[in-house]
Amino acid sequence: MTEVSATFFTPARPGSALAKELEEKRARLEKILRGLGRVLIAYSGGVDSAVLLAESHRVLGDRACGVIAQSPSLPEAELRDALSLAREGGFPARVIRTEEMDREEYRANRPDRCYHCKTELFEKLEALAREESWDSIAYGAVTDDLGDVRPGMTAADRHRVRAPLLEAGFSKVEIRMLARRLGLRVWDKPQSACLASRIPHGSEVTPEKLKQIELGEAALRERLGLRILRLRHEGRKARIEVDPREVARIQQPEQKEAILMIVRELGFLELEIDPKGYRRADPLPPSIQED
Repeated sequence: MTEVSATFFTPARPGSALAKELEEKRARLEKILRGLGRVLIAYSGGVDSAVLLAESHRVLGDRACGVIAQSPSLPEAELRDALSLAREGGFPARVIRTEEMDREEYRANRPDRCYHCKTELFEKLEALAREESWDSIAYGAVTDDLGDVRPGMTAADRHRVRAPLLEAGFSKVEIRMLARRLGLRVWDKPQSACLASRIPHGSEVTPEKLKQIELGEAALRERLGLRILRLRHEGRKARIEVDPREVARIQQPEQKEAILMIVRELGFLELEIDPKGYRRADPLPPSIQED
C-alpha cells in the first residue's frame, strides 16, 4: 500500500486550475451520491472511505451510514480509531462482524484472498440492506485502484457495489487533498492493507498468525516510534519493513536487540530487517503544482 508524508503536500490555491478540477469532481460526486438513495458505506477509517463517508453525510445526512467490519484481520486499534474519526465528524457509523475466517478459500491465502474477504463483507452488507431497507452499498475505490490487480474490485462488481469516488474520477492524490480541505485528520495517514496481507500467499491465514502480526506491529510502533511498518509473517521468521529512511536507525545494535526481544516474545525464532525498507511507490510527487 502507499505511504504519504505531510511534507510532500501543497494545498491547491483557491481559484487555481487544480482547485477548479477538484470542485468539478466534487460536484459530480454529489450528483452520484444523490442518486444512491439510502446508502451503506463500507468504511475502514482510511482516507478513501473516510472522504466517501464524510461527503455522503454532507449530501445525504442520516441517509448515509458507515459500516466497519470487525474481524481478526483488522487491528483493534484501527477499529477504535475509525469509530473515533466518525464521531469527530458526526458521521453515523456502526460495526458488523464478518466471518471470512470461516471461508476455506480465504484461509488458503491464494492470490484471490481479497476476493473472498470482500465477498464476505458485501454479502453481510447486502443482508443488512435487505433487513433495514437501504437502497445501495458503496465503497471507496479510486482511479489509482484500476492500475493494480484488485480481486476485491471484482467482488464489488459482482455484488453491484457502487464506487462513487471512482465514478467521479477522483485519484488518490485528489482524495488526500479533499480530505485535508474537509479537516479529516487521516488526510496523510499511511495506507495499510489488512493483517492477512503480511502472510505470504500459500501460507494459511490463521487467527494466531494475525494476532502475532497485530501485537508485533503495535509493540514496534510504540517502542521505536515507527509510522510506516510491516511485520511479514514468514513462519519461524519475522521480516520487518520500515520507511527506507528508518532502516539505518533500527539496524543500530540497541534498536535491533529491542526488535528481536519483541518478535521472540511473540513466538518468532528469527528476525530479518529488510535493508531496502518498505518499497511501495508513493502516489504523491515531491510537490503538487496547482497550475
